Amino acid sequence: MTDTEATNQAVSLYHALQVPLFHILLKESTNDLNKHYLFFCKSTSVFMCAHAQTDRQTDTAEVTEEVRREGPSDASRWSDGGREERRGEAGNQDDKTKCLWANGAVPGESVKKDENSRRGNWGNQIEFVLTSVGYAVGLGNVWRFPYLCYRNGGGAFMLPYFIMLVFCGIPLFFLELSFGQFASLGCLGVWKISPMFKGVGYGMMVVSTYIGIYYNVVICIAFYYFFLSMTNLLPWTYCNNPWNTPDCSGVVSSGNQFNASLANATTRLVAGVSEVVNRTKRTSPSEEYWKHYVLNISDDIGNFGEVRLPILGCLAVSWCVVFLCLIRGVKSSGKVVYFTATFPYVVLTILFIRGITLDGAINGIKYYLTPQWQKVLDAKVWGDAASQIFYSLGCAWGGLITMASYNKFHNNCFRDSIIISITNCATSVYAGFVIFSILGFMAHHLNVPVSEVADHGPGLAFVAYPEALTLLPISPLWSLLFFFMLILLGLGTQFCLLETLVTAIVDEIGTDWIIRNKTIVTLSVAVAGFLLGVPLTTQAGIYWLLLMDNYAASFSLVIISCIMCICIMYIYGHRNYFKDVEMMLGFPPPLFFKVCWRFISPVIISFILIFTVIQYKPITYNDYVYPGWSLAIGFAMALSSVVCIPIYALYKISRSPGATFRERLKYACRSHPKWGPALQEHRTGRYAPMASSEDTVEARPLKEKEEARPPPVAPPSPPSLPPFFLPSPPSSPHFPTVLCGGDPIRWRPLHIVRAYYIYPNLFYLSVCCL
Repeated sequence: MTDTEATNQAVSLYHALQVPLFHILLKESTNDLNKHYLFFCKSTSVFMCAHAQTDRQTDTAEVTEEVRREGPSDASRWSDGGREERRGEAGNQDDKTKCLWANGAVPGESVKKDENSRRGNWGNQIEFVLTSVGYAVGLGNVWRFPYLCYRNGGGAFMLPYFIMLVFCGIPLFFLELSFGQFASLGCLGVWKISPMFKGVGYGMMVVSTYIGIYYNVVICIAFYYFFLSMTNLLPWTYCNNPWNTPDCSGVVSSGNQFNASLANATTRLVAGVSEVVNRTKRTSPSEEYWKHYVLNISDDIGNFGEVRLPILGCLAVSWCVVFLCLIRGVKSSGKVVYFTATFPYVVLTILFIRGITLDGAINGIKYYLTPQWQKVLDAKVWGDAASQIFYSLGCAWGGLITMASYNKFHNNCFRDSIIISITNCATSVYAGFVIFSILGFMAHHLNVPVSEVADHGPGLAFVAYPEALTLLPISPLWSLLFFFMLILLGLGTQFCLLETLVTAIVDEIGTDWIIRNKTIVTLSVAVAGFLLGVPLTTQAGIYWLLLMDNYAASFSLVIISCIMCICIMYIYGHRNYFKDVEMMLGFPPPLFFKVCWRFISPVIISFILIFTVIQYKPITYNDYVYPGWSLAIGFAMALSSVVCIPIYALYKISRSPGATFRERLKYACRSHPKWGPALQEHRTGRYAPMASSEDTVEARPLKEKEEARPPPVAPPSPPSLPPFFLPSPPSSPHFPTVLCGGDPIRWRPLHIVRAYYIYPNLFYLSVCCL
C-alpha cells in the first residue's frame, strides 16, 4: 500500500466513523457517555494523525475542532505507549474530558510526569540524599579516618584532606551521579555510552560483590556484640573468665561493682595502674575476649577450623535484615533510610556529649587535632588524604551510578553531590571527636600516651573502644548505643551494595518478567552472599576478611575510576557529555568541574595509584605474617575486577562489524543507538527519534502541507461482514505506528480486545469500515 492509498483510507475511515459513532453514543446511557467519549477521542485521534501525515507537527486547529482538544500535540501530551490519562485543571469543567496518552496508564489512571513507571523512582529526593549519605558514610568514617588524622599530623591533615575533597572527591561524585541519572540505568547499562568499555561495569560489579561479602560479616559481628551487651555486666570487663590468659590485665578491678560511681572506679584503678605500666606487653580483657572467645582465632589462614555458630547465626540475621529492607527495591529502602541514615548522628551526639565530660577527654581531642605542620610536606600524608577521600565516598563501586539511576531526569544532582560529599567528610571529622574523647579518658586512667591505646579498623571497633566503655557507669547502655550505631552505618552501605548488583542484573536482562520478579533476584543475591560469607565465620575468618579488605577494593578501584573518566571525557567526548548534563539539569556544568573532569581529577587518581604501589607493604595481622600463597590470592582478587575491562573490550571489538581492526575499534567505541534518556519525552534534540519508513511518516515543511495533502475521497460503502468475523489488524505499516506531532502512538492488541468486549458496536463498525 502506498502512502497516498494509506492516507485516503484513513481519511475515508475517519469521515465514515464521525457521524455513526455519535449516533451510537447517543443511544448509550448518560453515565457511560464520558467513558465512550474518551474512546472516541482515541479512535479519531489515531486517524487524524494519519490524515496529517504530510506534516510531523499535527495541525492544532484541526485536532481542536474535530476531537475537542486544545493545546499543542507535542511530547508533553503524546508519548510512547498509546494509553491515556485524563488531566484537568481546577475551575475548568471542559478540561475534564481531555485525553492524554502518557507513560503506560490505563484510562482514568493518573501518571506523574517525569516518572519512570516501568523501572521505578525514589519517592522523593530526600530518600535519595539520605540513601547516598548512608552509602558514603560507613564504618570507615568511624574506624579509619580518626586514626589517619592523628597519624598524619592531626589538624594539619585537614588541609590536604579538604583540598582532595574539592579537586577530586566532589567532581568524581558529581560525575557518577550525573552519569547514572542521565541514562536511568545501573552500572552495566550506562555503558551504552561506549559499549567497548562495558567491562568497567563488570569490574564495578566484581568489586561490589567482594565488598558486600565481607562487609556484612563485619555487620554481623556488630550484631553479636550488640546482643551480648544486653546484660548488666559486659563480658569483656574482667580477666577472670575461662578464655583469659595469665597475660590479661584489666583496667577495672574485679572488686568494682556495676553501680559504683566514676570516682570510686578511679580510686580502685590506682592500685592496678603501676602493674599495667610495668608490664612489657599488656593484653586487655577486651582483646582476649575478641580473639579467644568471639573469633576463637586459629594460628594460620589455611587452618579454617570450625564455623563459629553464633557468628553464623548473626550473619543470617544480617542478610535477612538487608533483604527485607530491599524487598521492594528503592521503594522500601527509601523509607528505611529515614532511620538508618539519621539515627547514627543521634548516637554520635550522645557519645560525644558523654565523652567530653570525662577526665582526660581534652587530652585525647588535643592529640587528635594538634597540627604538626611539618608533615604537610610529606607525600605520604597527601596520599593518605587522597585515598581516604576516594574510598570514603564510594567512587567506582557502582553504587553512586545505581542510586542516581532511580532519580527523576531533571533532578539537580549537582546540588546533591555537594551536600552528600560535605556531609560525609564532616561526619568523619565529627566521629574523630567521639572516638578520641573516649580514648583520651582511657589513656588518662592507664597513665599512658594516647598513641598506645589508639587503634583503627576492627581493632578500634571491637577491642579499644569496647574496653574504654567498661570504664563508664552504666557501661552496657553505652555499648548498646555504640554497636547499634555501627550496625546502622554498615547497613546503609550494604543496602547500596546489594541494590547495585540486583539493578545491574535486572537492567542487563531487561525482560518484563525479571522486572516484575525483582524480589526473586534480590533474594537470590542475598542467599548467594550469605553462602559466600560462611568461610569468613570460621576460626580463620578474620584473616580472610582482612585480606579481602586490603586487596579486593584497593588499586583496582583507582584503575576503574581512571578509565571511566577517560572514556566519558575523551572517548565519548567532553562536549557531548557537557551538553547531556545541560539538557538534564537545565544549565551546563560549572567551569571548575569541566576542568576537574578533564584534567585535575584523572591526574589525582593517577597519583593515588602510584602512591598505592609505592607504599605497598604485605599485609599482617598483629604479629601474624601472611604466607605468600595467600598474598597471591589477594592480588588475584584485585586483578579479577580490572581484567574484566580488557577482556570485554577484545570481545566487543571481535564482534563488531568492519573489514579492518580500526573500523571495528571505531564501531565498538561508538555510542549505542539506545544511549540517552530513558523516557521518550526526555529524548529531545540529538536524541529525538528519527523518522523511519517502517513505522513513521515523512517529515515535511509546513509550507508544503497543503500541496502534499491528498484530495478528499468520498467515503466508501462498508462491506458486509458477519458479526462473528474478527479480522486481523491491518498490515499497513502506517497503522501499527503513526506519527502525531513527532511522537509515536502504537496500536496495541490490548486496545482491540478492550474494544471488542466493552464497545462491541463501535468495534464492529470500525471493522466494517476497515
